[in-house]
Amino acid sequence: MTLITRRSILIAGTATAGALLVPTDTAVAAPTTTKGTGGRISVGAGETYEVAQTTRVSMLSVAEGGAIVAPDGHALTLTVDGVESGQLLAETGGTVTLIQAGTYRGDLVLTVAEANDVTYETLTFPFRQALYVDGDGVVRDKSVLAAVRGGRLTDAVARGVSITSTGECFDGVYVQDGTYRLERPTISLTGNGRCDFAGYGAAVVGDGPATTLVLDGARISTKGVVRTAVIANDGANVLVKNSRLHTRNGVLPADYQATVETPHMQSVPWMLGLDGNVRATNLIGQNSKATYLNSTVFSQTWGALSVEGGSGLELTAINSHIGNTGEYGYGTYAIGDATVRVLGSRLDVGSYATICAGPAATVHYGDSTRKKLAALNAKLELGLTDAELAATPVRSTVVNSGHFGYMFFGAGTLTLDGGTVVNSERATFLNKGQQTAITVDGSRGARLNPRDGIILQMIELDDPGPVNVDGKMMNTGVYTEPTDDPTKDPSFDVTTAHTTDGAATFTSIALKGDFHNGVRTGRNMVLTFEDATVEGVLTASRARHRVATIDSSNFQELGIVTNTPQPAVNNGVIVRLNSGSTWTVTGTSYLTSLTLAADATLRAPHGTSVTMTVDATATAIEPGRTYTGAITLAVVRDQ
Repeated sequence: MTLITRRSILIAGTATAGALLVPTDTAVAAPTTTKGTGGRISVGAGETYEVAQTTRVSMLSVAEGGAIVAPDGHALTLTVDGVESGQLLAETGGTVTLIQAGTYRGDLVLTVAEANDVTYETLTFPFRQALYVDGDGVVRDKSVLAAVRGGRLTDAVARGVSITSTGECFDGVYVQDGTYRLERPTISLTGNGRCDFAGYGAAVVGDGPATTLVLDGARISTKGVVRTAVIANDGANVLVKNSRLHTRNGVLPADYQATVETPHMQSVPWMLGLDGNVRATNLIGQNSKATYLNSTVFSQTWGALSVEGGSGLELTAINSHIGNTGEYGYGTYAIGDATVRVLGSRLDVGSYATICAGPAATVHYGDSTRKKLAALNAKLELGLTDAELAATPVRSTVVNSGHFGYMFFGAGTLTLDGGTVVNSERATFLNKGQQTAITVDGSRGARLNPRDGIILQMIELDDPGPVNVDGKMMNTGVYTEPTDDPTKDPSFDVTTAHTTDGAATFTSIALKGDFHNGVRTGRNMVLTFEDATVEGVLTASRARHRVATIDSSNFQELGIVTNTPQPAVNNGVIVRLNSGSTWTVTGTSYLTSLTLAADATLRAPHGTSVTMTVDATATAIEPGRTYTGAITLAVVRDQ
């Protein structure tokens, strides 16, 4: 018998009894064999075998129809040579996992741990985790320490440990209202999780308002449905630095039905123009914070840095590399009143740098200046040392997107400044009929480079939404392209800016690209230029998708439209050329309001001139004036 007391413990890297020992307040013994000659357990068909305490054996045989379980109030986990194995969900949409029928050989440990039941909305998930930490440190009775290999483990820090899982719904580390550090951990999870709103099946979860969790030098890889790498929940403050996180899709159960009901959701709603079934991270609950510093965070598809529900959430990425390895996916997500910051980082994303889901989300892309970093260190309580702050280089943010730059299907505020560069195949900003406040400050080099030549595209929301099927909200909706012309709403003023409009301000920047307002219902596009130049078409348009209907089979068509410039109906275009600004009109543009500062310039390309009519009357273009009505700017060749 080997005894151990609660202090710093070296966890053996080999399959010995020492690998099972963990700090406790009282001396404990290594698990002992409880059944079978030579450490063997056999469970026959129709037999249920209860493991009373943590047990080590060399062979386990479970026949079809047999079951091996833990006592009430406890959870059972099998490890084979230090790897969590053999445990799968009993049914699709269920929460309970069972050790599967079969024969297991090697260094087998059946760990009986106290239950860690976590309730999320309508379901309770019976968590199992390699390492459970609370305010007093490591809790042996809730941990599966047979799955923690190598390194050194104390009540304050785990250094160099390795955790591997090939079963389902097994968590690596769960910190509940505790302060803990994970230094250079290696966590590898293969097999499906179940719910990334609760963290059931995640590599690392920080939960509770008293949680401060730091991952430094972590290497986390997962492959499986909702097998998330890092989750911060319910007020936790999680800092991930100098780390690499990578998640890959799993295989959904054959009978899984796609839904937006969060306790049951295991794949991204296709109505976002995405596919996939795992996101790398999630930030949820009330006043939770997650910060990624000098780290690499990639999901195959779906999303890299996610925010879901709750309030007062703060997501920050500093000097990090973020993105997707597949064709579709987002870098960051902003919902509710979340604050999302991306500073000095590179994003290589499939679909969008950020999805803004509103209604009061705030997003900022900029440089990782020393002043900003110092302020965030204090505000977010990151605990970075002076040496760490000094060693963090100042960088600008670069976005490379295979589709759009930023997509709004909810209201939000977006600021781009510093040396931020956004390269996208399609429109830089895709506004699906939402209230926005976009600000782009180019005074320090910010640039927008949409390959299709559209900087801002406004369209009607093309998300068909879920469908109620037998009381459940399922992702079976279909978007159908309208074939009729929009009907004028006499109560909506297209010549006046409203707080609910899609507004964008561009300062000290040179822009080349078009701006289209293709909304059918009442939403103006309000464009303000301050000491800026813009070359392109700014106009109301009729926007049409390339296909007549869109469902899960052709989700990638969402947001992709062709524009036909035409006079505004309920989609006014209000343009303000403030001091020092120049607009070079490259094609016919239909406006509803035009304001020219005294030193603003409205012109056409070389060899052409721009003409204007207001309410079908030819009108001279004069600086220092505001024009309202049905305004048409046309480009004509010089005679």
